[in-house]
Amino acid sequence: MASLSNRNHAAPQDTRFLVLFDFDETIINENSDDSAVYLLPSQQLPTWLINSYREGHYHEFSAKIMAYLADQGVTKESIQSGVEKIPPNPGVLDLFRYLEKHQQEFELVVVSDANTYFIETWLKYNGVRHLFRRIFTNPSHFDEAGCLVLRPFHSHSCPRCPENMCKQAILREYLAAREKDRGGVGFQRVFYVGDGSNDVCPTQALGPQDTAFARRDYPMHRLLLEMQQSQSAKYKANVVPWVTGEDIVDYLEKIMKER
Repeated sequence: MASLSNRNHAAPQDTRFLVLFDFDETIINENSDDSAVYLLPSQQLPTWLINSYREGHYHEFSAKIMAYLADQGVTKESIQSGVEKIPPNPGVLDLFRYLEKHQQEFELVVVSDANTYFIETWLKYNGVRHLFRRIFTNPSHFDEAGCLVLRPFHSHSCPRCPENMCKQAILREYLAAREKDRGGVGFQRVFYVGDGSNDVCPTQALGPQDTAFARRDYPMHRLLLEMQQSQSAKYKANVVPWVTGEDIVDYLEKIMKER
């Protein structure tokens, strides 16, 4: 599979890097849906709702959770407060501060199967929304009844991904559009920061100069280790496990010194 990064046309004035972030359990230290569930009096979902989950259809399940919260009287204000209180992963805000200092070199994007309201709310509350050029996630809005309504991001033909989102398709389309915007100049390197199994597919499109930052001992990390060990898998990107944002800063600093 061809690398997404364009090495051949990079000019000195365009030697910027692209960093893509997942949101749940990558930027934040939990699943954002859980923060909403904790707002229920029982702080848990009923069995019938849990049992309605279908493998590969988490977006559908999230929509059911939001509808149930509204039925139980959980308000928009409560959801906003709950989302704002979600803790970042250790060192992630330090990572953002580092990237802000070098924002002429790094372009930041979020690619997440969460939703626009959760991500926008959290990023704005923590003062980092301005760092991100784009947020790719499932559209959401509150209806007149106060229910957070979720919509699928797109449809696709990738057999590996949930039906509402293929992160590799998003990544490919974004890089093609940005290369066109930049007069045919691509990014020197692409970095992808994630944790979950749905973060594997986009990194399969990365090249040998690119890096997949996989949260240590989480599904993405385990799956990538299996792919690297498999004789049949042709995985090109560097895999760097991370525990805190400082691990990612340390790696990026080395890359900056190599330039």
